[in-house]
Amino acid sequence: MQITLGELTARVGGALVGGDADLPITGAAGYDTVAAGEVTYVTDAARLPAAEASPAAAILAPAGVTSPKPLILVDDPRAAFGRALALFDWRRAPEPGIHPLAHVAASAVVHPTAAIGAHAAVGADSVIGEGAVLHPHAVVGYGVRIGAETVLHAAVTIYPHCTLGARVIVHAGAVVGADGLGFVPAADGWQKLPHLGTVVIEDDVEIGANVTIDRATSGATVIGRGTKIDNLVHIAHNVTIGAHCMIVAQVGIAGSATLADGVIIAGQAGVADHKHIGAGARIAVRAGITRDVPAGATYSGHPAQPHADQLKMEAALRRLPELAEKVKALEQRLAALDAERDGA
Repeated sequence: MQITLGELTARVGGALVGGDADLPITGAAGYDTVAAGEVTYVTDAARLPAAEASPAAAILAPAGVTSPKPLILVDDPRAAFGRALALFDWRRAPEPGIHPLAHVAASAVVHPTAAIGAHAAVGADSVIGEGAVLHPHAVVGYGVRIGAETVLHAAVTIYPHCTLGARVIVHAGAVVGADGLGFVPAADGWQKLPHLGTVVIEDDVEIGANVTIDRATSGATVIGRGTKIDNLVHIAHNVTIGAHCMIVAQVGIAGSATLADGVIIAGQAGVADHKHIGAGARIAVRAGITRDVPAGATYSGHPAQPHADQLKMEAALRRLPELAEKVKALEQRLAALDAERDGA
């Protein structure tokens, strides 16, 4: 695709400063990979020299920035860059219809505008909504509801009786609705607790590759609307996640934990079972949540505590070698004083 610089400026909601509005633009990229004819972006003036040194045709930048290169001034350069990227999206949408190599149960309902790829499977009594896409080898169990324009990438598995809302994206290898780790000790080993609940994924959720979201023992595991989940995240049975949360790679959330709206959890953090994280809270990388977190708080460390307290503790830990030397010197001095007194 190719559009003019002026058209791109209008599409991202910016103001063009300098440059030829009729200049053809062929793409968008970061300033370290941008090519001639493409636009790039910076979030602040500190990054401007690198963008200016690039072959970019123009730079998306915040208001107040000046440059000899053409600028597109916007309120949020990163968001505008995302809109620019979308204009040059080369990925092809599959044609509607059911591939001859797909298997769709006779009682399933597939909207005529949906696309079912080769070797995909749709179970009995399932409903595939308008414009939904099942890529090759996606598996939808029986009694599943897939909303409009939802996309299941290759090898996604949706277990029976789960519900996905509209415009959900599930990346390759993710599993929704497997049994959680529900066992009780018995005389002959472990007795399994049947997981008869469900998973409900609300509208506009994105689920990364190889994510696992377990079905509830009873009731529902719920992922709130607009929440984004990175690759390799595990969400256990009966977890409830609010709207517009962000969960980064390799996070583990144990059973019956709850996250209120707008929570952000950084990579490799863990949340213990039945813990509650309040609205807008931030959980730092590799933090271990072993108690409830208040709304709006930032927690870090393991076990996690308020971030300011954790920073103080880390500062004290860095002084331990120095303190150990001081203690050693004091012990030597005391020993010398004891020796002088005993010899007197």
